[in-house]
Amino acid sequence: MDRLPYYHILHLLSLVVLTAQTFMAFANPAPENRKRTMMITGIASLLMLGSGFAMAAITHIPYSSGWLIVKMVCWLGLSGLAGVAYRKTDLRGVLSVVALALVTIALFMVYLRPF
Repeated sequence: MDRLPYYHILHLLSLVVLTAQTFMAFANPAPENRKRTMMITGIASLLMLGSGFAMAAITHIPYSSGWLIVKMVCWLGLSGLAGVAYRKTDLRGVLSVVALALVTIALFMVYLRPF
């Protein structure tokens, strides 16, 4: 049984949830939303990481490949931005551009994958 499509769907779903919650934190950084947002983004981030590494293992992509390193940097940056949005509310505009750039780079790298 080929498990790759299931990991791919989980990966994309967690990307959508992580991105939506991050931009929600930029739009409404109210302190009462912080705990829930951080829990959701943390779970989505872990699901994205796990499904991404599962797909890399199934497709035999080496973990030291430049492609995977770029994807990891995008994941790490996007994962941390929701927390930063609550601490640096004055930088929400800049952070939203950074988040959009990270998502764009990560999606662009899908079409440059080595397999």
